[in-house]
Amino acid sequence: MGDSLGKTWSDRFDEGLHPFIEQFNASIEFDICLLEEDLDGSIAHARMLGMQGIITKEEAIKLENGLEEIRKSAADGLFQPDISDEDVHFAVEKKLISLIGPIGKKLHTGRSRNDQVGTDLRLWLRKRIDEIDNDLKRFQVSLFLLAEKNLHTLIPGYTHLQRAQPLSLAHHLLAYVEMAQRDRNRLEDVRKRVNISPLGAAALAGTSICINRDITSADLQFQDIYTNSLDAVSDRDFVVEFLGASSLIMAHLSRLSEEVILWASEEFAFIKLTDRCATGSSLMPQKKNPDVPELVRGKSGRVFGHLQAMLTMIKGLPLAYNKDFQEDKEAIFDSVKTVRDSLKAISILFEEGLIFRKEKLNKAVLSDFSNATDVADYLVAKEVPFREAYQLVGRIVKECLEEEILLTDISLDRWKKFNTFFEEDIYDKLLPSSVVESRLSDGGTGFERVGEQLFLWREKLFE
Repeated sequence: MGDSLGKTWSDRFDEGLHPFIEQFNASIEFDICLLEEDLDGSIAHARMLGMQGIITKEEAIKLENGLEEIRKSAADGLFQPDISDEDVHFAVEKKLISLIGPIGKKLHTGRSRNDQVGTDLRLWLRKRIDEIDNDLKRFQVSLFLLAEKNLHTLIPGYTHLQRAQPLSLAHHLLAYVEMAQRDRNRLEDVRKRVNISPLGAAALAGTSICINRDITSADLQFQDIYTNSLDAVSDRDFVVEFLGASSLIMAHLSRLSEEVILWASEEFAFIKLTDRCATGSSLMPQKKNPDVPELVRGKSGRVFGHLQAMLTMIKGLPLAYNKDFQEDKEAIFDSVKTVRDSLKAISILFEEGLIFRKEKLNKAVLSDFSNATDVADYLVAKEVPFREAYQLVGRIVKECLEEEILLTDISLDRWKKFNTFFEEDIYDKLLPSSVVESRLSDGGTGFERVGEQLFLWREKLFE
């Protein structure tokens, strides 16, 4: 590095960058958010250099103190790099040299910005994964608490968006709790591969300086180190994996959002939105719009797009580091913010933004043929072959539709004309609560099974 500190590369160059190319090349505007991680990584590197005798222990202490002074300066709002600093790494090094003098020039011994940025990004993402896990847990709790209050509340279940069979509302809500748990498990698995240190891989081939990568790895609480220096500086699999996991989180939130939007419509009217999470129309005074789920549904595309962009970016890159990797940061920074904001918003929505209209739900499950399968099951219990029972019930439903009546409107005499096995207890079997209660197979919507799941989830979420 030249004494002028005007550029990060060597004095091989005679001219400076064109002003627009300098701006185009710089990443300081967005990678400044890696400052804390850059300082942590640099402090660990400085300590290791001192422990290895590459620099004196006194020099290592001065480097660490200088880096901590930059941290304090940043916290006080006094560290303000600009476009001439290019990126957060050079901004820190430049400031360090201005604070402690020529000793600051020793910080970069035995490392490259290639392994440095990889280290910073992993440290940053590791923290964000832990934060998103907490956000997912809050989301689960918001659903669980509603589910716990609505074990015996019924809601129509759908396939192909057609009425299928009634469900416990708690069962419906717990389905999303399960999805969120898979999201948490995926993130936990991704975190293992994020938590590997590339620091010390240098530019691409390692270094001839006698560094100790295990020391910096342990200091930064990494689980392991990359064993191939080429792979260390060029691996962005963990970014793709994180964006994939984030995309599934957003897909799940978008599915739930779509249901909330339907439930809030006049056609469904299963919920009403509180004023805390809805807005009105600038023209139509009667409107109350489901802004939160609509925004979450829309924002899912942002994260999906970042995943596609990252896959496209890495697919043609030769080993090792390429400037293309600068594009990973904005994608991952925006995805983290989008996922976290969406989880927070949807959690607030279920905590205080909607109310289930139980009278509408009750009316809905009483006004359809979602109990038809139970008529067939009733006959099966009396040893009528299922396919024969199925065909008979289909014919009964057809006649009801033609007469615009429900199964509960059929007289017992008429039931017996359909099949002599029908008795007075058929009316109990037709009750939506009976339909739900009977679904006692493992994982089913039967009240007993759902109650067991609520008990297990309470242990998981509040242990």
